[in-house]
Amino acid sequence: MVLSRLPDMWTDEMLALWVPVAVYWVLCLCYEGLMRWQLPYFEQFRLHTAKAKDTRNKVTLTRVIIMVALQHVVQLFFGYFLMHVQPADVRRANHVIALTRTARAIALYGLDPALSHHIASIYLNLLVPLFQFIVAMMIIDTHQYFLHRLAHTSTFLYKHFHSHHHRLYVPYAFGALYNHPVEGFALDTLGAALAYELTRMTPRMGMLLFCFSNIKTINDHCGYSFPWDPLNVLFKNNGVYHDIHHQAWGIKKNFAQPFFTFWDRVLDTQMDEAEVKRRTKVA
Repeated sequence: MVLSRLPDMWTDEMLALWVPVAVYWVLCLCYEGLMRWQLPYFEQFRLHTAKAKDTRNKVTLTRVIIMVALQHVVQLFFGYFLMHVQPADVRRANHVIALTRTARAIALYGLDPALSHHIASIYLNLLVPLFQFIVAMMIIDTHQYFLHRLAHTSTFLYKHFHSHHHRLYVPYAFGALYNHPVEGFALDTLGAALAYELTRMTPRMGMLLFCFSNIKTINDHCGYSFPWDPLNVLFKNNGVYHDIHHQAWGIKKNFAQPFFTFWDRVLDTQMDEAEVKRRTKVA
């Protein structure tokens, strides 16, 4: 009886819940292995020394892992109780209906029915999801920027909540989601949920969004800057950029996360490379 009430872990909705969490832990374990093995090739791309990681950080790895696990438990329960599972056959039927209606609308412009169906398929299966994904990234960035900046301008919020994350002066992968539980829920869980709901993307697209967001956040905290890493090439907001924010001299700059630097540039909270060199030279 109990087993019969367990959820199907392979529905799109359930996959959107647990796959991003699994990706987080597997990727973090890989980065943690790199740091422990200290392989010469990878060490040349390390942002801080192993000694700095051990001496400058004000929280243990065990504590970080416990708090990240707690955040993931809260995230999973929150997502599960808000989740509405739609049968796969219903989802397919709705997609066929949407495809048919879109093709008919395109055919009104005098196009061949087969061509209209092809265009409709590209529109619904490629262009709409791509648009939703990009808008969702912008929503997450906007949500995180303003909450993150508020956490630094409010003495109360910083002291009681955000200061937990800044116990990591030398970021590493597992610390990407090391937060006070309240901040973790408000900043990460709610931000991703808002992006998902507002864009009305499918659960499968939601899974991809959450996985990518986790991968990008880990990349920003991993402690390495690989020149051949596509994320470092495509995004100026990367490990080097965010590492500045974790230093005492950069803590009031580079609030933007995890994707773009737009809000930092627009609101003049970006620390450029020239300023970094000037400050680190003085330090």
